[in-house]
Amino acid sequence: MTKIAIPSRDGLVDEHFGHCGYFTVLTVSENKAVVSEETFAPPAECGCRSNLVETLVGMGVSALIAGNMGQGAADKLRRAGLTVVRGASGPVREAAAAFLAGTLKDKDELCQSHGHECLHPLQ
Repeated sequence: MTKIAIPSRDGLVDEHFGHCGYFTVLTVSENKAVVSEETFAPPAECGCRSNLVETLVGMGVSALIAGNMGQGAADKLRRAGLTVVRGASGPVREAAAAFLAGTLKDKDELCQSHGHECLHPLQ
């Protein structure tokens, strides 16, 4: 089984990883079928400054699909062993299906909008 986390808002991929409405976590079988879905609210702090990465790892998440995020968050997720794919949009399940089909590739884009670049140093 694989677990994929997706920052979400109203069933869509949320553009802002660190300040998303909630996370959708999909459990996917070996034949790439979604077998369960759960959601949880993110911490109030910036995603790369909170315990979010540890929470995702503790849940067994191995991949994170996002609209966008700062480099600090992307680096912290990757150091924890997660596959990070940025540049997703649209319905959560469609983004997950594209990732599982191999058609969603990381866009290597950094979030620098709204004055929040999340480029501060990490521990």
